Amino acid sequence: MRRWSISVLFTVLALSGTAVSAQDKTKIKVGVSVGNSEQTFEVVKRVAARDGLDIQIITFSDYLQPNEALAAGDLDANAFQHKPFLDSQIKTRGYKLVPVGLTITAPLGIYSKKYKSIDQLPQGASIGIQNDPSNGNRALLLLQKAGLIKLKPGVGENGTNATPLDVIENPKKLKLVELDAAQLPRSLDDLAAASINNDYAFKAGLSLQRDTIAVEDAKGRYANLIVTRVEDKDKPWAKKLVKAYQSDEVRKFIEAEFKGSLVPAF
Repeated sequence: MRRWSISVLFTVLALSGTAVSAQDKTKIKVGVSVGNSEQTFEVVKRVAARDGLDIQIITFSDYLQPNEALAAGDLDANAFQHKPFLDSQIKTRGYKLVPVGLTITAPLGIYSKKYKSIDQLPQGASIGIQNDPSNGNRALLLLQKAGLIKLKPGVGENGTNATPLDVIENPKKLKLVELDAAQLPRSLDDLAAASINNDYAFKAGLSLQRDTIAVEDAKGRYANLIVTRVEDKDKPWAKKLVKAYQSDEVRKFIEAEFKGSLVPAF
């Protein structure tokens, strides 16, 4: 009986040690987009290291792989997307992912190399927009805000993503060209203008202040997030990650480096 009790005791201790070890993870992999997110996370990494958390930054060049990698367990967290995009991915792909903290707002812009204002766009101009549901919706809302189109009532703002089929007024008969978000900067020479996400614009050398003819409000529903798997949302390392990102050091870096093209959302 005594021998059996000792065996059980060692088993319990071993399992307890495993649980503590899993919760006290000190090395994590975080997926981010190339460009300004990558730059910012270099600062986050330094801050987190002082709290005993070692971050390996994994960069991605599109918006689909980071969630796939996180759901598959190849990442511990990612930080590249706003909530409407995350909600859309969860709905269509069944991911068990959850936001754990806010990062930045990256205002979407309508960029043009040929025109300096919305009013200069000619009849029948080709305008590039993102082909994914949430960012395509975002682009259409910005075009509507700029007075270029009008959408059906009840789409766009209330959780139902608008598509080009929902455009009911288009006075200039603009041609809406749907492309992958990563292709839009490369296609800008062939278009009158294009809706381009901030990180891709930054990578392509485009300036929100210099090259846009319409810009989203700086703060709103498109604040970006740190995301983990549901089972990891309360882990100590997840809290340390959020704490590091939302530090004064990271805030000051964002404000000094990006000068309003990115805005802290925390």
